[in-house]
Amino acid sequence: MKIFCGRANPTTGSVEWLEEDEHYDYHQEIARSSYADMLHDKDRNIKYYQGIRAAVSRVKDRGQKALVLDVGTGTGLLSMMAVTAGADFCYAVESSPEDIFKEEGTEREKHRCERETLVFKPMADAAVKIVEKNGFSDKIKVINKHSTEVTVGPDGDMPCRANILITELFDTELIGEGALPSYEHAHRHLMQEDCEAVPHRATVYAQLVESRRMWSWNKLFPIRVQTSLGEQVIVPPSELERCPGAPSVYDIQLNQVSPTDFTALSNVLPMFSVDFSKQVSSSAACYGRQFEPLASGQAQVVLSWWDIEMDPEGKIKCTMAPFWAHTDLQELQWRDHWMQCVYFLPQEEPVVQGSALCLVAHHDDYCVWYSLQRTSPQKNGRIHPARPVCDCQAHLLWNRPRFGEINDQHRTDQYAQALRTVLKPDSVCLCVSDGSLLSMLAHYLGAEQVLTIESSAASHRLMKKIFKANHLEDKINVIEKRPELLTSADLEGKKVSLLLGEPFFTTSLLPWHNLYFWYVRTALDQHLGPGAVVMPQAASLHAVVVEFRDLWRIRSPCGDCEGFDVHIMDDMIKHALDFRESKEAEPHPLWEYPCRSLSEPQQILTFDFQQPVPPQSVRAEGSIELRRPGRSHGAVLWMEYHLTPDSTISTGLLKPAEDKGYCCWNPHCKQAVYFFSTMLDPRAPLGGPQTVSYTVEFQPLTGDVTMDFTLSDTLSDGR
Repeated sequence: MKIFCGRANPTTGSVEWLEEDEHYDYHQEIARSSYADMLHDKDRNIKYYQGIRAAVSRVKDRGQKALVLDVGTGTGLLSMMAVTAGADFCYAVESSPEDIFKEEGTEREKHRCERETLVFKPMADAAVKIVEKNGFSDKIKVINKHSTEVTVGPDGDMPCRANILITELFDTELIGEGALPSYEHAHRHLMQEDCEAVPHRATVYAQLVESRRMWSWNKLFPIRVQTSLGEQVIVPPSELERCPGAPSVYDIQLNQVSPTDFTALSNVLPMFSVDFSKQVSSSAACYGRQFEPLASGQAQVVLSWWDIEMDPEGKIKCTMAPFWAHTDLQELQWRDHWMQCVYFLPQEEPVVQGSALCLVAHHDDYCVWYSLQRTSPQKNGRIHPARPVCDCQAHLLWNRPRFGEINDQHRTDQYAQALRTVLKPDSVCLCVSDGSLLSMLAHYLGAEQVLTIESSAASHRLMKKIFKANHLEDKINVIEKRPELLTSADLEGKKVSLLLGEPFFTTSLLPWHNLYFWYVRTALDQHLGPGAVVMPQAASLHAVVVEFRDLWRIRSPCGDCEGFDVHIMDDMIKHALDFRESKEAEPHPLWEYPCRSLSEPQQILTFDFQQPVPPQSVRAEGSIELRRPGRSHGAVLWMEYHLTPDSTISTGLLKPAEDKGYCCWNPHCKQAVYFFSTMLDPRAPLGGPQTVSYTVEFQPLTGDVTMDFTLSDTLSDGR
């Protein structure tokens, strides 16, 4: 069966209707899922297996049959572990897609709502096949329902309640995938009293820190501009200063944040625990922990993670602690499906070394947030059950990396320097980028008239606030409409002499999606005056072949996992990759994922913004020579914007790779990764230096960038 799907094209700005398979969305979920990462997480797998064996033994020692309920079974791995450990029967519930993307803000809420209502039949079907292939069909029943819909009784999904509860319902925030409501329902309706649970307990930890770098992901800093009349300072509106921020966690690979980027103001504090073997409540709650600050400073950020104990004694523990809080660095496990959390306090607060404070963790059924109080909430009765909500618009429009990008003073200086070379006293400047401060730079640097286009009402309101805070509400004209709908009247009958963009658009996911600026430039061609300057003047697409230290695991086939055959899952992912979007490169913030370049960076395509988008495709064929030994996991692609002939902004590599090839990536942008599937299997032979051939094509009609890479020794990418 085919269905029509509407898709906003991020490059051209148009809405397209495409005919897709009815399971198209599910295939995208599978293709981009974390299943491979979880199956490669040996620490997780071993600890679960140990905990399951211990739980089955405790039940058997009481003279009872071991009846297991596995909620969120996925591949069925934990159910097969349970039966192998001696369980008499297992009910494996597969209900909904995993939390497979790093979600922020409203997107996180959207996906949570989906998880509450969807059942994921393709995954349940795979679990049935995997269970059958491993010979456990007589001991494991796969139930394709949400766990809250499972029935118990003679005619139900389960004839009786289970006495061992096994789950893996956790995300980086612990409770973001609905673990608390699922446990709450399971204990009330599906489990016996005094049941065993694997994991048995979870504990959330927090550490209060001061960090200018991380705080720049949450607040707009003053931005300095050197002009002929002296220094001008762009200040944030008071609404942004007072706003408590977005109600969402920022989950990152905290091990890649240098300890020099923050100052610890507290020790690591255990904030709260959840005993999964007893009745669990999803009601809102708060937990205070008193501490004496280790140093004086500005309390801004809470770093948080959790561990799970698989047994009541706490001898079998799986921890997400970053390296500085890890008890044994030899056991430090890389994983991407569980990372660490960065939370921002509603406001930064001064703290004094040795002066007691109380850090408070709040949670509802899905989210955690933190506040800092002078006394514990139990003593003063102050409880904040409601999540913080952004009321300034900025946290809804700018994600965390975007805040950091806008606050990057060096980047601002680069744009200001380039603007000085192209601005004239009579310049009519039109700025086209979402929520950009470039229009303010143009005004301060001497443009006669400055206009900026903001397509959304929310962005329009935000920029109005920023202009007003800087007394520019009468100096910069904000036009609320799509750029291609601009009329001569909007420009007051004038022609544009400088078309300006970063470019940045909130709809962009892959680096080349910001080529939307080129389409805007084309649509505005009639409004450009003779000799008009476009900045950036051009863009170029670059690529480098890399070996990842760890990221390759998320796309690597698993084969056997702890002695169980999961090839069917590998095949399912491979089949999902046959769908169009899944075969493309995928975005990753590579500052979080160390890699070595095996080649020199190479320019692949160029785009001349001084000219309209051409009607014909822009195509490049060539080869990349590998100069360093290693396993070629894939190609990384990024855009560079040439503001002027002497000034370039890179969204990828910031400087040449070191002798050993270690890369320094732009921390504000996501780069595109095209994985070479044949080299992701660690069992594949590792050859010497090779050549990677490529064909890359930009298709103006659709705005798509298609690509194909082939390794020289016939190790074709195969996709």
